[in-house]
Amino acid sequence: MIDLHCHSAFSDGSDPPEALAAMADQLGLTALALTDHDTVDGLPSFLACQPSTPTRLLAGVELSAGFLGRSLHVVGLFVDPGDGRFRRRLEELRLRRDARNEAMVKRLGELGAPVSLDAVQSRATSRVVSRVHFALALVEAGHASSQEDAFRRWIGDRAPAFVPRRELSPGEAADWIRQAGGLPFVAHPGRFAGRGFRWEEAILDLKKEGMAGLEAYYGDQAPTEEAAFLRLAREAGVLVAGGSDYHGAHKEGISLGTGRGRLLVPDGILAPMEIELGH
Repeated sequence: MIDLHCHSAFSDGSDPPEALAAMADQLGLTALALTDHDTVDGLPSFLACQPSTPTRLLAGVELSAGFLGRSLHVVGLFVDPGDGRFRRRLEELRLRRDARNEAMVKRLGELGAPVSLDAVQSRATSRVVSRVHFALALVEAGHASSQEDAFRRWIGDRAPAFVPRRELSPGEAADWIRQAGGLPFVAHPGRFAGRGFRWEEAILDLKKEGMAGLEAYYGDQAPTEEAAFLRLAREAGVLVAGGSDYHGAHKEGISLGTGRGRLLVPDGILAPMEIELGH
């Protein structure tokens, strides 16, 4: 069993990278990929744990792209965290995120739910400040009863204080990951536009844009969805990835490796990826 999608405190997770490696060892995972949002800063300490664990530790990242008017998340696996051009590109994304965060602070104030940028940033333990940190600040300020309430009422994709940031195109996200030595996968496709979305044509378009495959196994989806995405991947001729999308205390009910309890990502999916990369 493997897990190719999790987050550390270097983005919007609650656990340090070293703790994730230790947890994977305790769970008996044969591989774990750290895929923080828009940063590879947590990877050096994560990969440094390799000598002390039999779990194979893999370098990853998660980027966002605009697709059909929505935000499409892209997981990159096997990226080179030392690639200078990739790190400079990620720094550009961080600056875009910072501009978005300032605009969201202003909008929250206008809507009667003021929080300071300092209060939001204080909830983060790295330079990547995300909406999770906004949610924590909103709860602390008494403007929301929980993180879920904060997203629903204030900062979710359709909520009044949400400010979109300028996103990459799917082709750009795929190119960035491939040029950093990795493979790009559509993350949690079932969350993209709801269960009614027809992926048959979309995945073929994304394949042309450079996507290697999709995350058919996911920590928060029904068995019927998993079966449908596995079938879609076979028919489209793309690879499959999978993971829990573990965020620690910042995403309750999701466990590393097993998601909501039913997830089982087979380690056999790694071999086709390595063949694709020529390893």
